[in-house]
Formats: sequence, structure tokens, C-alpha cells
Amino acid sequence: MPENAPDSTLEALLARLTLEQKVRLMTGADFWALHDEPAAGLRRMVTSDGPAGVRGELWDERDPSANLPSPTALAATWDDALLDEVGHLLAAEARRKGVDVVLAPTVNLHRSPYGGRHFECFSEDPLLSGRVGAAIVRALQDDGVAATVKHLVANDFETDRLTADVRVDERTLRELYLAPFETIVRDAGVWAVMAAYNRVDGTTMTESPLLRDVLHGEWGFDGVTMSDWYAARSTEAAATGGLDLAMPGPTGPWGDTLVDAVREGRVPEERIDDHVRRILRLAARVGALEGTQPQPVPPRTPDETHALVRRVAAAGFVLVRNADVDGAPVLPLASGAGTRLAVIGPNAHPGRTLGGGSAFVFTDREASPLDGLRDTFGAAAVTYAEGVRSHHRIGIADPALLSVPESGVPGVAIRFVGGDGETLATDERVGAAFNWNNAFAPGVEPDALAGVEVSTVLTAPVAGTYQVGASGVGLFRIALDGDVVVDRLLELPEGADPVEGLMRPPQAGVPVELEAGEQVRIDLVRTIKDHVPGTDLLVSLQLNVDLPYAGDEAAITEAERVAADADVAVVVVGTNEEVESEGFDRDTLALPGRQDELVRRVLAANPRTVVVVNAGAPVAMPWRNDVPATLLTWFPGQEYGHALGDVLTGAVEPGGRLPTTWPVDDTDPLPSVRPVDGRVAYAEGLHVGHRRYLRDRLQPAYWLGHGLGYTTWQHHDVDVRGGADDAVVDVVLRNTGSRRGRELVQVYLSRAKSAVERPARWLAGYAWVEADPGENVVAAVPLARRAFEHFDVDAGAWVVEPGTFAVEVGRSAGDIAARTWFEV
Repeated sequence: MPENAPDSTLEALLARLTLEQKVRLMTGADFWALHDEPAAGLRRMVTSDGPAGVRGELWDERDPSANLPSPTALAATWDDALLDEVGHLLAAEARRKGVDVVLAPTVNLHRSPYGGRHFECFSEDPLLSGRVGAAIVRALQDDGVAATVKHLVANDFETDRLTADVRVDERTLRELYLAPFETIVRDAGVWAVMAAYNRVDGTTMTESPLLRDVLHGEWGFDGVTMSDWYAARSTEAAATGGLDLAMPGPTGPWGDTLVDAVREGRVPEERIDDHVRRILRLAARVGALEGTQPQPVPPRTPDETHALVRRVAAAGFVLVRNADVDGAPVLPLASGAGTRLAVIGPNAHPGRTLGGGSAFVFTDREASPLDGLRDTFGAAAVTYAEGVRSHHRIGIADPALLSVPESGVPGVAIRFVGGDGETLATDERVGAAFNWNNAFAPGVEPDALAGVEVSTVLTAPVAGTYQVGASGVGLFRIALDGDVVVDRLLELPEGADPVEGLMRPPQAGVPVELEAGEQVRIDLVRTIKDHVPGTDLLVSLQLNVDLPYAGDEAAITEAERVAADADVAVVVVGTNEEVESEGFDRDTLALPGRQDELVRRVLAANPRTVVVVNAGAPVAMPWRNDVPATLLTWFPGQEYGHALGDVLTGAVEPGGRLPTTWPVDDTDPLPSVRPVDGRVAYAEGLHVGHRRYLRDRLQPAYWLGHGLGYTTWQHHDVDVRGGADDAVVDVVLRNTGSRRGRELVQVYLSRAKSAVERPARWLAGYAWVEADPGENVVAAVPLARRAFEHFDVDAGAWVVEPGTFAVEVGRSAGDIAARTWFEV
């Protein structure tokens, strides 16, 4: 890990700067970067979104990224050592793309599965979230790339997130929502923290006293606190608080207004110095300051990257059910000659590998479940049926169907148009989704841009009715073979989050009848008329094309036929970009469309049915006790299909355990994410996730920590040694199955007759063990002192209540296998 710059060096650099230069450094230079400052020997520093892969400054297919499993999938590994490898891969990706600061990890809690960004967060549990987040942060920063833990704090929903006020009691805030941030600041030494949009108890987080009093004062954080993008809204309150950097830039609430406030004595210059000192310290750590260099990070070959992503994906897959059919468990499947596999479902091809918003990247390749299972079993042994369509919107056009007019090469032609209709620049691209920020093309100044024109030729692979359209926010015109078929202003609904305009933008389209092989020219024009000259400009648009579809009933009937002809049916169901994304919350846990019906009808056609759930957050599974095998795969990254083949055949254990309690359906007692009168009340207090089910004696679909492997285990002795400061729980287990396996040993605490309110049971520690068949193994699980503590609001301190704690060892929060007692 890079050494900190001496304080004397930072002070000398500060002394070189005028007030105006210092204030300039406190606002971003553009959408992703910080200003350079030659007077301080400071080069430009680049930030990048990074929860599931490092995007870089471009957000399109021209600069692809390694697409890692989503954070829920990473947390499902419960494996600090494996996530250390993930952190090093992220660092290599960052350096490859010229990125100094990765805007990850996201450690907001899974307070409710309705949260639209659930997939981007790790867990419902603060201990697990803190540990897996710290593992990634340490690895990133060991390689000299800054991590940014976000979003401080209680940003656990999307609805009205820019303005909503979270009402939460102090003990709950400390023990749950601040806890993973504290772990990552104190134990992993994170270099940057992002302040959230929302308010907490009346104060917006970019102005909150939590930044100075807790983050700086109690935890000793010496890094940079930046705003979430556009979250800094005031001059004096933000500048006198703990916010160091307002992003993005170059505009914002500071600038000359803040200079005047300092000159007039309303903001102490010492505060400005503290903010800039932290920015310079960050620059020294990442090698952006004079006398420092970025730490070399060995590049990864594509094969090395693919292999690690594949291994991590399989390690996060959670097998929640594996019942017998004909006297033996359905999984693992035999992969030898003669096994006929039916692969069915809307998420079978393509699968969904990542969620929308800050976690979205463009990748160099993507193996769908169908691709991976064809590679595993052989193409001749695998049949495929779409089953149903679960989306209502027109999908992004498949680039394989598009070619540049005149030349006929794959892709689309783009023309950047000036105010008088002149061509400012041209480009050719191979994608159909476009996001421009900071720059469009060489020679195109944002202020001069009046429109963007996308032209391509669509070649129909089959005969039928196609849907052709466009998505975005603004004025759109579509012409097919010269005839204008769409000419309208597309707008977001009133009150919608701006990010919804990127992730679930309004769209317009028309049906088009085409014969197989027939071509139609598409000209899509997005008029630019709604920007303010001199500010940053973000233009996003999609070209949409859906292939012909005979309807759900015909598709399900075909799926039944394919399933009946196979030895095993693998049904891949899940969510899509209309359901899970940054910018909006979910309305229901139900799978979209007629997917539940598809599962039941395939099961009736073939009793050896495996259901694979491709969702970043819990979904209702009304068939879960009928289907013999169910595998939860989250959003597992670009090697999805290959990892799926590994796990289904038993080449690799399904390594995951649930990082969040899986509810039965929408009737479960789940916290609301919808503000009422501008407020979101965290009225459940300490009882989030499994804690709520335990307190109320309710049964979820699956508990936190649940997950099966391909062998069985028996817990024997459990013993606790040491005291509250150094307690270690020793657990003896035996592999009672027929193959080598790996088991997660989970330790929970509970406290009967406590003088303070407590959860019925809470996670205190965990560790993995491996053993051969018949072998005994001892798991040594350390417990931190914090596991026994609670936050005493009156004392303003963490305290241990003396007395007896139950130490419970289990396979999940609801499945306790052994218990002992520990006197503190």
C-alpha cells in the first residue's frame, strides 16, 4: 500500500495555492475527473463507477470492461480471501483504464428487497457487509487505487432519494447502517467516502454533522468525502461541514460564491485548507502528486480475467433446494454423452449479468446460460425455447442485425449536427446504446451541438412483425426508408429520478412487417435543445428493435414440448432492466410476465426440472416447494453460462450462502421504501431481515446464510475460549457425505432477559472449512468485541452488558445446529 505523504509536504503544497485555486480543487473538473493544479504539482485524477466492473470515462462498447458478479453475488460467497482477488482485479482494470478512484463498494444494507439498487449492495447484515467490503477495499488500495465506500448513510431506497428524509433512531443508525462504513474506515483504511443524496433526521447528508463528528472525529477518517453526483446543494453549510469534493463539475454550489463567503468571514479558510489537504493526500496515495507515481499493477490477460470471474460467479451461486427424483438428488447432473438438456426461459439467452445504473458496464464478451450449457453438454445435446417474454419495453437492438448504410460493415453511422445543420463530426459504432458525457467526438464542442443522427440498416433474420423504436429523454425522430414514423418529445414522468432517464428511459416505436432477409434503413435523430451552454452535457439514447414473437401461449407450448423430449429441463427465470435498476424501486417481488406459469407447465412436462433464478434481489417463487432443484445465481457477471455449467455438473460446488433473507412473497412483513410526506420511517429499528422474522416468529422462504452443497455435514462439539476482547468459537464438524466439500460455519449470538432491546439473534462471525468424506475438521471462528456490544445512546458509547450470551452455531440464521453459553 502506498505510504501517506508527510504532513509537511502537504502543508508546503497548500502554501503555494491561492484561495481561488484551493476552492477550484473542491469541485470536479468534469463528469468524472478532478482538476489538475500545476502550482501544487497535481495532475488530473479520474474517478469511475465500479460496483460490478470499472467503467472508465467512456460508457459504451468502445472501451469494454470486465463484468464482475454483482455485489449481492460477491457477498453470497462469504469469502474474504476470494474477494481480495476481486479487489486486485478491479485495481488492474482501473489502471488499464487510467482510473485513480473507484466509486465502490456500496455498503448500504438490504433493508428491503423492494429497493431498486438492492443488487448493488452486499447484505442485510452489517457484519457481513463490512467484512466483504473491507476485503475489496484493502486489495484495491494495496495496489494504489482508491476505493470509495458509499452512500453514507441510509440511502437504502431510490424513490425520492434526492430529497427524502430518513427517520431512524441513533442506536439503529449506529448498530446497523453506520456499522459497515465504520468497519471499512477503521479496519480497511478506505481513502474516500461518498455522501448520499438523502437527508437523515432532517439534514441532507452532504451537510450532516455525522461527517465531522462521527466520520472524522470518532473514526479518524483522513481521506476525501465527496458528494454523490449533484448531491452538493449549498455553499456555506456544505463547506463548513465535512464535504471535501462536490461532483461532478465544473459547475456547482461553490466556486466564486464560496470564495466570497471566505473573504467575508462566513466560512473559515482553515476549513478550506482541511478540504484541500485531504484532496492532496488522496492524490499522493494514488500517485497523482509531484514526486509520486501510480503504483504498478500487473495487467491481467483476458483468460486470467475470465477464469476469475467464472470462479467467483460459481462461488456465489446458492443452491436452496435439491430434492430426490427417482431416489437421488437432481443435482449434480451427469455431463456425459447421452444427457439431453432442454434450456428454457426468458433469461436463458441472453441472461442478465449485471444491474442498471452505476453498476452497468459494457463487456468484451458474455456467456449466456444457453451458451455455457451448450459448451458443457455439447450443442447437439441442448435444445432451447424462449418460454415467455418477461419485458414490456422494446429491447436494445442486437448489433449483429445492423450494418452501416452504403459500406455495409457491421454497426451504425453517427453524425453530430450543428445549429445550421452542418456536420460537426462523424463516427461509426458497433453498439445500439449510446451515452455521451464530457466529449462526443473530436472537434465537437457541446455548446455547438444541435443534434445526433444515427443511421443503420436492419436485416431481418426471420419473417414477421418487428418493433422498431428509440429510447431517451428529448425530441426524437425516426425514419424508415425515408418515411418518418416517429416524431415526438419523450419525457420522464413527473417526479421521476433523473437516472431513470438512463436506465428505464421513455420510448416510442412502431411495428414493421419484414420478410426473412429483407432490409430497412433506419435514421434516428435526437435533437439537442435542452442543455445550458457552458455546462456539462449528458446525452443518452437507444436504438430499439424487438424480433417477431408469436405470443406467450405459443411460446409456453413450445417449451412444454422441448422439456418433454429432454432428460432434464433447466428453466432460467428472473428480472430484467425494467424491474431492477438504480433510479427506481420495485413495486412487487413477483417475477415479471408469465414466468411462474412457465415453471409449473415445464415441471408438469418433465419432473426432472431445475429452476435457475437470475435476479439481483429476492423474488417470489410460488413453485419453490414443488420444483426439485432451485439455484439462485444473482447477476453473476460475464461468465454466467460457463459458471452455471460448472455448478450444474458438479465440477464446482455451488459455493454461495444467502447474504439476505429471502421472503415468501409480498405478504411478508417487509419495510416500505416509499416516502410518506417526504419521510421514510425506519420504524422496524434493529429488526431488519432475519431479525424481523425471528422476532415475530415468522418463516421466510429461506434464511440468511442458507445454502446447500453436494455433500452433508454434522456439527459436533462447540466451545468458546478467550474473553470478550479475544473470543474464539471452536466448532467440530464432520463431512457425512460421499464427496469432498466446503461448509460455512456461522456463529450467532443471542441474549435472554437483556436489559436493553436486542434482536432475537444476530450474526457474530463466520468461517469456511473443507473436508473429505468422513473427515472431522475444526472451525475456529473469531468474534470481535463489537459482537457483544450495543450502542448506549445516553452514554454516547459502545458498551458490553455483563451477563450470559448464548453462542449458537448454525447453517443459517434459522437453522441452529449447536449451542453453548458464554459469560461476559
